This record gives sequence, structure tokens and C-alpha cells, in this order.
Amino acid sequence: MTAADHPVSSPVRLSRLLAVGSLLGLIALGLAWELWLAPLRPGGSWLALKVLPLCLPLAGLLKNRMYTYRWVSLLIWLYFIEGVVRATSEPAPGAWLAALEVLLCLTLFAGCTLHVRLRLKAAKADPDTEPLTP
Repeated sequence: MTAADHPVSSPVRLSRLLAVGSLLGLIALGLAWELWLAPLRPGGSWLALKVLPLCLPLAGLLKNRMYTYRWVSLLIWLYFIEGVVRATSEPAPGAWLAALEVLLCLTLFAGCTLHVRLRLKAAKADPDTEPLTP
């Protein structure tokens, strides 16, 4: 019996949606912020490249790889720190966007940690499942 044969519980599905949705939101926010909404320089900023590291884990999250959920929950704190710094140091449009970045970071962290905990709990409850390693 493979992992695909086991039904996925609703909370696991919800945590996955939360993680993937907030990651996509962070990517969209980062691009819009640095290119159109409140760039550091008129006409856009090279700071938009900061979303490239966020694109790397997208495939792993979509393929439901446990290892990706674990390391994304650590990577996201860099973006959280950027959001806190810019929320407290930039004028109005940038500060609001930075606050939204902080909120999305917290949502992504919660989604990733919840997903990992729920999957580990399900694996302990059903020993017939395959290991949850990458």
C-alpha cells in the first residue's frame, strides 16, 4: 500500500493550501511591491529578485515533500525580518506592504509547521504508511 492509497485528512489538506497559498502570495507581493506599488527607485527595483529563493520551494510544496515544508519554515524568517525592518522604517505605502509581508510570513510558517505536525501524527497512527522522508 502506497502513500497515494491513503486518504488525506481535511486538516492536512487545509494546512497544505495555507502554505502554498501564502507562498504564492509572498511571491506576488514581492514582485508587485518592488516593480510597481512602492519600488525603491522609480520604474522598478532590482530588489524584485528577492522572490527567486521563494520560487525554489514551490515545486516541493506542490509535490507535498515533507523536507521542503521543513526547510521553508526556516527560510521564511529572513523575509519576516525584512518585513519587520521595512514596516518600521519606510513611509506609508511601503510600510503597509511590509506589514502584509510579515502577515504572509507568519501564515506560511503556521501552514508549514501545522502540515508537518499533522503528517507526522498521521504516520504514527498508521504504521502501514511509507516513511515521510523526501
